[in-house]
Amino acid sequence: MIPREILKKIRQIEIRTNRLVSETLAGQYHSVFKGQGMNFDEVREYQPGDDVRSIDWNVTARMNHPFIKKFVEERELTVMLVVDLSGSGLFGSVAQSKRELAAEIASVLAFSAIRNNDKVGLILFSENVEKFIPPRKGSRHVLRLIRDVLFFQPARRGTSLREALEFLNRILHRRSIVFLLSDFLDRDFERALKRTARHHDLIALHIADPREEELPAVGLLELEDAETRARVLVDTSTRRVREAYAAAARQRREALRQLTRAAGADFVEVSTDGSHLDALIRFFRVRERRLRRT
Repeated sequence: MIPREILKKIRQIEIRTNRLVSETLAGQYHSVFKGQGMNFDEVREYQPGDDVRSIDWNVTARMNHPFIKKFVEERELTVMLVVDLSGSGLFGSVAQSKRELAAEIASVLAFSAIRNNDKVGLILFSENVEKFIPPRKGSRHVLRLIRDVLFFQPARRGTSLREALEFLNRILHRRSIVFLLSDFLDRDFERALKRTARHHDLIALHIADPREEELPAVGLLELEDAETRARVLVDTSTRRVREAYAAAARQRREALRQLTRAAGADFVEVSTDGSHLDALIRFFRVRERRLRRT
């Protein structure tokens, strides 16, 4: 039986994200993520304004007046949420941890998908793939995904984006929408990322916290790596140290942005500072405009 406090947390996320999906994102999701093709629906009489290229000449010849073929979009898609559960996800200096933020974003995306009758699956990973839930439909299925993103206890603390992406590339044979939620504190995953972007519609969601971008001036501060447990003592009262820390964070972020762009993936920055929903809405709007131009 699921403890009451866990059910309460899941319910809070469900209510919050369902409202956002209903009011804002469900329609944009439908516009941004298209089906795999067009399926024949019916033949009907030609009407002024119809595309003459759609005329069914065989039926037209038999009936002695024009008929057209009508097609509908093959709508059903598969959405995979690939979520980083490494130790660094437990960090959060504002309202929520990076892992809690990942759960909220996963909830928004999953509810948007099922509102459009798409299937949603989940891969949880640390330095290994910790759990795989095959794509399915339905609200109960989505609530299970949210629960696992929030409360599943990984066996390891490290990160291997390469392991997660290679696993996904092995199990997904049909082109899918892949949301990769991670802080990307890892190396040597470039080849796997490019391969995933080549075969799937990949969106990299970089989850960050303000304290990873700049240090406060509070004197001596001991920092601990959440994955390796390595510790270092930093004198934050020195401006040069704070500026070097911020510069390194900017360089990492820019390198990741360039890597995803070169791979052909989308890149979205989200933060525990509370601006993540605006970032998601902005991503959907930018992508919708881009699709209109193509």
